[in-house]
Amino acid sequence: MSFEGKRLVVVGGGSGIARRIVVDAREAGAEVTWAGRNPAQLTAPGIRTAFADLGEESSLKALAEGAGEIDFLVTLAAAPANGSVTALDRDAVVRAFDAKVVGPLVLAKHFAPRFREGGAMVLFSGVAAWRPVPGRTVMATTNGAVAFLAEALAVELAPVRVNAISPGIVDSGAWDRLGEAKEEFFRRTAEANPARRVGRAADVSAATLQLLANPFVTGSVLHVDGGGRLA
Repeated sequence: MSFEGKRLVVVGGGSGIARRIVVDAREAGAEVTWAGRNPAQLTAPGIRTAFADLGEESSLKALAEGAGEIDFLVTLAAAPANGSVTALDRDAVVRAFDAKVVGPLVLAKHFAPRFREGGAMVLFSGVAAWRPVPGRTVMATTNGAVAFLAEALAVELAPVRVNAISPGIVDSGAWDRLGEAKEEFFRRTAEANPARRVGRAADVSAATLQLLANPFVTGSVLHVDGGGRLA
């Protein structure tokens, strides 16, 4: 895919997935702006960085104004509020919805008039919405809400296309916190997945760029989970 002459804004930088999207889009010819709460940590060759806090509308308005006209927008930030429902912290729940649902909605508000012809937006959901487990109620709910948000925005922002990506278990760096247990976790995940492996950042990046480029896909959720939601 060629993104020559295209301008892309990526919001969120907490995983290797964001970095891979930024790098792949840049290598395909896009002019990329990568935004997050810690711009100094968003390092990739040939990209512009900017500040954005999905819980702070003024920063999203400033991001849109600074970006000017764009072709594509991807938002993949997350702020998990995991744990038993009886022990949930309300502020953490609000931050989770800000990152996944409210923030992307406000991004759409400020970027809607800035999309050029053929423009598209990709939101990030996740397999937890289709495979809820105890302790992940907030994650399942926010990811599920993203799927409906993509449909609603696809109708309201038309002809700007809006889709969502739903990754499964991906070796993006986020699971490194498991230490030595990571390898066993990935092995069990691969055995249960119809694809018989865990995902890679490159898998999710390729799917994201495809959704941005395909002019006849909108209001859809693309599951990049190796069939994990079916296992």
